[in-house]
Amino acid sequence: MTTQNLQTLAERLVAYGKKHGASQIEVAIDDERERNVFVFESEVQNLTESGARGVTIRVFVDGKAASASSSDLKEATLTKLVDGAIARARLGSADRFAGLPEREPLTVEPAELGLFDPAISELATEKLIGRARELEAVGRGDRRINKSLGATVATREGSRILVNSQGFAGSFRRGGIFCNVGFQAGEGQNLFQEYWNDASRRLADLEPVEKVAKTAVERTVRLIGARPVATQKVPMVLEPSMTAWMLGFLAQCVSGAAIARRQSLFVDKLGQPVGNELVSIVDDGLLKGGLGTQPFDSEGVPCRLVPVIEKGVLRSYLLDTYWGRKLELRSTGNAGGPNNLHWKAGTSTPAEILKSVDKGLLLTGTIGFGLMPTTGDISVGAFGLWIENGEIVHPVAEVTISGNLGELLKGVQMVGNDLALRSSIDGPTIKVAEITVGGKSA
Repeated sequence: MTTQNLQTLAERLVAYGKKHGASQIEVAIDDERERNVFVFESEVQNLTESGARGVTIRVFVDGKAASASSSDLKEATLTKLVDGAIARARLGSADRFAGLPEREPLTVEPAELGLFDPAISELATEKLIGRARELEAVGRGDRRINKSLGATVATREGSRILVNSQGFAGSFRRGGIFCNVGFQAGEGQNLFQEYWNDASRRLADLEPVEKVAKTAVERTVRLIGARPVATQKVPMVLEPSMTAWMLGFLAQCVSGAAIARRQSLFVDKLGQPVGNELVSIVDDGLLKGGLGTQPFDSEGVPCRLVPVIEKGVLRSYLLDTYWGRKLELRSTGNAGGPNNLHWKAGTSTPAEILKSVDKGLLLTGTIGFGLMPTTGDISVGAFGLWIENGEIVHPVAEVTISGNLGELLKGVQMVGNDLALRSSIDGPTIKVAEITVGGKSA
């Protein structure tokens, strides 16, 4: 079935649902194809090619909701699902906030967003295998590496169709390619593992194999000889992947669900300072070629540029229709979470940021779970590189970092100019004034 045929099917199901008792109905159809190659020690350990189609139906009957899903696209099967969902909805409890969003016109044509590259779908599977082998070979050829953890190359392409009874009907095609490689280095009990990956909507924009693999190698070998440091409060530099980690935590804290449930440190903080002037964070659902880009969210609300924090001031939460209604705010086009959340680039180079640190931690990774959205408290295992007099002097492991998201945002001292925008949550190098590093006794 073509995309047009799938959309026609969705439209018929919506009409059927309205005719048979649904106050509102939404039909979403996903048509996906994936290829995945995993290579270990030059041998293909796993090779999968799969395709899947699925339909998800949401119905509302006088404020009562129910849903159903199926991988069987026969219309007779799906009309029975609609009947069943309507019957279940009638048995539920009414919720005055439940229901579909009002229709809003899309602001862009999906084809303008750079979400699909035919070169990826045309890429032969043998080429994927070859790329995975090359990724692994670069590291295995480095004497500092004692073991490969394998390399993965994967592609994905598909279409999403969404139709609802509010008059919305839309579809878009998307795709991408992903690669990942990991290595082990060290001796005896002091073994260290690290990975690196890259992903892109366009084949031509994927980082060269050698660059991805060498980055994985350098991230692994720089940890050799890592040791704990004495417990102390010091400045902390977050490399871009760690800024993204912190932004992932922030996304939880500004989600509509966390705010409405009053489980976030940002409750009742709209329009108020929550950081200093170096903190500017946006969610750009229309970023061309972005890995989280889409013309509309999972409810059919147009995606947009959402200023989350602007020069330290909290400007917006990330909202879907339901939680927006509970908060008496409009959806921001974030049903499903952040789209392309990133910290805007600053003016300092990473080298300048390191040079500014007399003594502190360059955070390169975290271990475990210890993030509390209600308070913003952070307490997690960590590893990285120790800085003294603006220079990296040795790797650090077996420590914890403890702090608070709110205090970190207020204590930002420098923001790097190295924002890369290569994942759906991204940030540049940043320096914060203070974090507690817990390690060995002084």
